[in-house]
Amino acid sequence: MKAVTLAWFRQDLRLQDHSMLVEAVRLGQPLVPVYIHAPAEAGGWPTGGASSWWLHHALHSLQAELAAHGLPLVIRHGPSLAALQAIANELNSAGLAVATVLFSRLYEPAAAARDALIRQALQDDGIEVKVFNASLLIEPEQVRNQSGKPFRVFTPFWKHLRTLPLETPVHTRTSALLAPAKVPRSESIDSLGLLPRIAWDKEFPRHWDPTLAGAANALHTFVKHAVGSYREQRNVPGVEGTSRLSPYLHWGQLSPRQVWAAVHAAGEQDGSGGHTFLSEVAWREFACHLLQHFPDSPEQAMKPAFRTFPWQLDEAQLLAWQQGQTGYPLVDAGMRQLWQTGWMHNRVRMVVASFLVKHQLQPWQEGARWFWDTLVDADLASNTMGWQWVAGCGADAAPYFRIFNPVTQGEKFDPQGDYVRRFVPQLARLPAQFIHQPWLAPQAVLAAAGVTLGKNYPLPVIDHRAGRERALAALAENKLRQRN
Repeated sequence: MKAVTLAWFRQDLRLQDHSMLVEAVRLGQPLVPVYIHAPAEAGGWPTGGASSWWLHHALHSLQAELAAHGLPLVIRHGPSLAALQAIANELNSAGLAVATVLFSRLYEPAAAARDALIRQALQDDGIEVKVFNASLLIEPEQVRNQSGKPFRVFTPFWKHLRTLPLETPVHTRTSALLAPAKVPRSESIDSLGLLPRIAWDKEFPRHWDPTLAGAANALHTFVKHAVGSYREQRNVPGVEGTSRLSPYLHWGQLSPRQVWAAVHAAGEQDGSGGHTFLSEVAWREFACHLLQHFPDSPEQAMKPAFRTFPWQLDEAQLLAWQQGQTGYPLVDAGMRQLWQTGWMHNRVRMVVASFLVKHQLQPWQEGARWFWDTLVDADLASNTMGWQWVAGCGADAAPYFRIFNPVTQGEKFDPQGDYVRRFVPQLARLPAQFIHQPWLAPQAVLAAAGVTLGKNYPLPVIDHRAGRERALAALAENKLRQRN
């Protein structure tokens, strides 16, 4: 029998800087690329709606790139082990023996546990298994503090990361990838049911190009035009001052090594913008580092004291937040941007998250679940770290008593209301002095702007001072619980 190699794609949907494919070239055997859809194996975190939209198009892009090199992409439904074994059996029946299965490492707890079982089962079947890093600059186990323990504070993590030798992107000789003589049957990408049945995603194509070409263009555009001003512009939601690379990184259409190398190649790594941006790439590494060492963190506060926090779950409050109907323009603009585009500006993410867990006193897990379903860049490690940071219950978290004022945040970072006017058009004609607190506008000003509070734009769901005082009271109550 002639030996073949299986390359199992997951969150590494690219051809370049891909150690798995470099190894496939080195082995010199015909290659069978495989993608397996197995949401039941996600441990309660199957790909959300917006991220599924991205995955659908990313798979079509990968399929086209592979086809250009004469390679099919074999699509199957899970369970993953059964699908891999079925493909191996089909090839065996055609006189082809699967000698090696290659895949890149995943770090979500459920995926990591599943992969360990699959690796052992395939080895028991006499198949060699090789696992690679495709998602990080460096593996979590390689980053330890002086006591040999995982870091829990970002700054020393970042300082230590910069002392480590980082690998440069590797080149895949795609022309050397060999197609098999027999191609196993494949299901269609459409059969995976990744696109929504109701077209809530209709605006997404205006904002995103979820392809490999789109990934390359986004990186080039950011490094050429925006990285130099990143430090100053990243907090201004009304301008295109961030990289918007996160969904490409999550699905592996870009690798962090490619991003790191592009910033260095442009000579921007030591500038304030480049340095700040690379620290954000390191935050992504830190999030994965934490998830690896604290696998319960997607559901449970890392700080035990916050596991008894007196949240006041209220479906009406949660729905007002989800729909961008809180009566606070910056919060509502962020939530509407999220629904319309599948993404939200990072500064605004902090503001809306703070509003939910502090002013509205809703559990951070509810916010994390909503983001998970509505973000095209939904990533379990980053999403978990972000929400625990805002809620004050995670590693290196902002203290819970740090409560963002959504009005002053708007006045500081969106002073003319450009961002609010774009996503809350009901307020577009308000003067800048009232755009972030329309309830203070005189009735004549509201009427001239076509705003009727309580009708075409809501009154605040809670007064800022009352929300702040209630949040601090809940914090005090929780501290008392810990003493008792």
